[in-house]
This record gives sequence, C-alpha cells and structure tokens, in this order.
Amino acid sequence: TIDLDDTLWPIRPTLVAAEALLARWLEERAPATAANLDPERRASLRRRLLERHPDRAHDVSFLRRESLRLALDEVGEDPGLADPAFEVFLAARQQVEPYEDVDEVLCRWAARYRLVALSNGNADIARIPCGRHFSAAISAHEIGFAKPDPRMFAAASEAAGVPPGHCLHVGDDWHLDIVPARAAGMHVAWVRRPEFAHRPVPEESGAADIPAFDSLAAVDRWLHPARPGPGRD
Repeated sequence: TIDLDDTLWPIRPTLVAAEALLARWLEERAPATAANLDPERRASLRRRLLERHPDRAHDVSFLRRESLRLALDEVGEDPGLADPAFEVFLAARQQVEPYEDVDEVLCRWAARYRLVALSNGNADIARIPCGRHFSAAISAHEIGFAKPDPRMFAAASEAAGVPPGHCLHVGDDWHLDIVPARAAGMHVAWVRRPEFAHRPVPEESGAADIPAFDSLAAVDRWLHPARPGPGRD
C-alpha cells in the first residue's frame, strides 16, 4: 500500500499551478470572487465549513468545492459556478510530476505485488500515468474517513487481498502513514525525500527502528537486495 502526495510526487508545485489556473478561470467568470479569494479568505471559508460539517473533515474535495460556493454567494456571484470551477482545479491537480525513480520502481513492483494507493488527498490515480501500476485505490473522500483512522489501513489491506501483517505500507508522513500503519499491523517503509529532510525526526519509542529511505528506489533495494555472484561473499 502506497501513499501518493510527497511520496510518489511533490504536491506543492502541482497545487500552486492548480490554484493559479483556478484564479485565472475565476477572474474571467467571477471577478469579485477572484479578487477576494486570497489564502486568508480560503482558510476562513474552510474553518466555517468545518464548523458546519465536522463529519466532512476528511473530504478535501467537498471542502474546496463548497468553499468556492460560499465565496461566490457572499459577493453576489453565481454559486452554480462552484462545480465547474472545482473541476478546473481538480483536473489541474492531477497534473503531477512523479519523482524520476517512481515509474520504474512501480513497474517492477506491479509485476510481483498487488499495489494499492492510499491517500487523504483527491489525487485520482486513474488519471495519472503511473496509476496504471495500481490494482486498487483507497481515497479518504470516497471511503468516508481519513488517515490515521485505522479503517483506512484495514480497507487497504482488504483491497490488497491479504492480512495487514502481509502488507508493506510506504509513505512520507510519520503521523499519518508510519504510526497508524504499524498500529494496524503492517510493515512500514518511511520515505523521507531530500527536500523534506528538514522535517524533525520523531523521538517516539521505537522510531529509531523504522527504516527510512530517501527514494522509492532505495525502498526497492531494501526489499530486493542484490544477490552475490558466484565466488563472492
């Protein structure tokens, strides 16, 4: 089971580009909304939605679409534009650039294992080229809860067709991936790519025993160490 954002691709550049495209779309069709939709305003709208719909906290698509609807309505523009505006953002959000090691490693793994995508975000693995290597995908906004909820990992192991103890979960987030996957009985591989090396290493008991890797290729080498040739130790 494999996390997506910041494990298979860096998500920030994609979100920045998607936000810029959405802003241009709104400037043409809802200029008052576009003028008022700065980061502080978006955060405020999100907080208000969470207060009204605490049961939808896991659903990033709902929060973004309904934030747009609120923003449009409050300046007197057509709230019906929220749906096409969200689709503009969502399509751009799928334009990710996987790390250079990802496709080759996933191709090798898919030949040996059943791969299951596991994400809190709204990446649609079916719309992303490297998604062809996956057998299934578990998304928080579709299943109704989000990591670190243990039900996410139970659903992922069920999709993989094996008990949790026969699963390896690969992810970048200590609190959303590594800790709950271990608690669910999975094996884990913590991907800490160089650009995120500044993130503090947890001081929790047992953290030092968790394997950490700077790439998916490094995880692959750990899983499949080269066998020594004839006459070698």
